[in-house]
Amino acid sequence: MRILFLTDNFPPETNAPATRTFEHARAWVRAGHQVTVITCAPNFPRGRVHEGYSNRWRSRERVEGIDVVRVWTYIAENKGFVRRTLDHISFGLNGALAALGGPRPDVLVATSPQFFAAVGGWAAAKARRVPFVFELRDLWPASIAAVGALEPGRVLNALERLEVFLYREASAVVAVSEAFRRDLEQRGVDAQRVHVVTNGVDLARYTPRPRDDAFARRLGLEGRFVVGYLGTHGMAHALEKVIDAAEMTRDHRRIRWLFAGDGAARAGLIAEAARRSLRNVVFAPPSPKEDMPSLWSCCDLALVHLKSTAVFETVIPSKIFEAMGAGVPILLAAPEGEATSIVRRAGAGECVPAEDPRALADAVVRLADDPARRERLARQARAAAPLYDRNVLAARMLEILQSVSLGPHRLAGSEAEEATAKAG
Repeated sequence: MRILFLTDNFPPETNAPATRTFEHARAWVRAGHQVTVITCAPNFPRGRVHEGYSNRWRSRERVEGIDVVRVWTYIAENKGFVRRTLDHISFGLNGALAALGGPRPDVLVATSPQFFAAVGGWAAAKARRVPFVFELRDLWPASIAAVGALEPGRVLNALERLEVFLYREASAVVAVSEAFRRDLEQRGVDAQRVHVVTNGVDLARYTPRPRDDAFARRLGLEGRFVVGYLGTHGMAHALEKVIDAAEMTRDHRRIRWLFAGDGAARAGLIAEAARRSLRNVVFAPPSPKEDMPSLWSCCDLALVHLKSTAVFETVIPSKIFEAMGAGVPILLAAPEGEATSIVRRAGAGECVPAEDPRALADAVVRLADDPARRERLARQARAAAPLYDRNVLAARMLEILQSVSLGPHRLAGSEAEEATAKAG
């Protein structure tokens, strides 16, 4: 089967969309399928093209059997609504144009959260008469409205209408959570076309390991109890509340709060920690994906933190699954919802209310003083990890793509194209 995939993020970017797409595509190639990924020059989250790449009109590379086509986009840092929207629209347009060339795919997939990629995918699929699959990673634009990046009004209403149009036009929607599926069904999307394939973890990469002493020394974490936040530092994560919690534990000299990653909020967090003279807060420099297992090995607790808003009741942060694979107990500060249900059901950690620094600080101190409980949570976290094995999930999504590619709309499209060729 030929699979054509449009995504705004792809390695060497290290965020969740890039990782999911790469690991799925790699598994599909290993299963004998041809996969082409259309993306842009890697630049997330700083809006700076990564070393060794350039923002050219077209470039190609081969990554573990995946044919990667990079297109020019208007590049902007991961903050601010207008410039980021121009970034997303430019990728949607150029991604769609690139998707019109090359061998005819059996199915075309486009992924959110930047759903202008999905608009481009839908348009290209329509033009080429192939099935369109919408991979739904975020309820956009609801998520940007939730963090205050877009006010209610005509623009938001128009985007929401476009969102529902895409859901209804798709041959299938692959959502990353059951909550997303329920949301779509409540908005009138045919339940038979909505499937769930959660995020997951590469269990060959993320596995329990002894603390990496070299990393620990480099970051000043030797002999410390480390609470690790590893991931994007964005508006959705309310990380200023974590700084508040860190201040509440400053007298507990063994505790360190580790921030590893990048994002729009990072500079402000560094400045605020410095302003408060918080020596118990450590900011690791942005690291490549291959360093992530070593970073996880330095963590005694995996901190997952989300803003307190109803939209994030539906979100499942991918770092939950990486922590499970690494056998690190999870401390989840989030609204009650799907993520808290997963952590509690697995017994993989503890949950505290979202944006509650006092509850967060108290939980950290309590767990720091209870190694037996941490060990039990770590065992349970690792035991739950195979439920989210990325290879199993990739195979599940592949079954959906194969089913869609064999549907009646696919046959009609093939016949139409053959008839056109004969007429010519």
